[in-house]
Amino acid sequence: MSGYLSRHAQVLLATLGDMLREPVASALAIAVIGITLALPAGLFTALANVQRLSTGWQRSAAFSVYLHRQTPAPRQIATAIGRLPGVKSVAYVSPAAGLALFRRLSGFGPALATLHSNPLPPVVLVTPRRETPSALAQLTHALQRVPGVASVQSDLHWLERLQAGLALGRRLALLLTALLGLAVLLILGNTIRVAVMNRATEIEVIQLVGGTDRFIRRPFLYAGALQGILGALAAFVIVEIAVLILDGPVRHLADLYGSPYRLQGLGLHGLLWLVLGGGALGWTGSRLAVARELRRRRLA
Repeated sequence: MSGYLSRHAQVLLATLGDMLREPVASALAIAVIGITLALPAGLFTALANVQRLSTGWQRSAAFSVYLHRQTPAPRQIATAIGRLPGVKSVAYVSPAAGLALFRRLSGFGPALATLHSNPLPPVVLVTPRRETPSALAQLTHALQRVPGVASVQSDLHWLERLQAGLALGRRLALLLTALLGLAVLLILGNTIRVAVMNRATEIEVIQLVGGTDRFIRRPFLYAGALQGILGALAAFVIVEIAVLILDGPVRHLADLYGSPYRLQGLGLHGLLWLVLGGGALGWTGSRLAVARELRRRRLA
């Protein structure tokens, strides 16, 4: 067992030495793989950040229940709404409080001062217990049947559209990952094919002395896997740099809205998947390329 591991260690070190002896070619191959893998990784990172943002919005009030302006007992109606089975909590906003909030946030204070009466109705902000589509539909119908309710506006309709858009984005990201993964296979396959051609004489000597295909493949498989792993690390660095560049403007925009939202990168979990994927693509591309070249040489 120790001899087997030592032979693999020798091949790994020899492969690293070959890459260091051709730093420009190795760096170019790794850079191309890194940029190729950074595209789907960056897309998945963007989708994950949008998902986090929408999850935070879902925790806010989901329904705005507008009462009739001439309702005699709006607070009692708010209390009745709070007793409905699907309601988690309610917050009553009186017309005076709503006008004061609008005056403070809109910047139309002088214009609003000219109003002879308050045009805003009483509003009840409702947070549901469950946010499934069926539960929200049932709660909407229940709120509309409450006496004194003029209209019900759901704040989650556009979030449902956002979730549908995110699902489409994830499907497109998977498709892009498959296409760019194929591109990485082709890049590595061509690189390894050139390496096999450059070592044609060495391979012929190994075959003459009884070397097996497995022995011949081993250094090329290590070369492909190493290039894939290093390309994955380069993709991780590219995505993290992009997140750092964009985090400042996003942080400033979130602060303007009073939100603590911050961008997040791939993280350790994303790095692990990226490295495993890059290594697997490198190993697979190298194996296919070497098998094709060895088969061609046998038929020649």
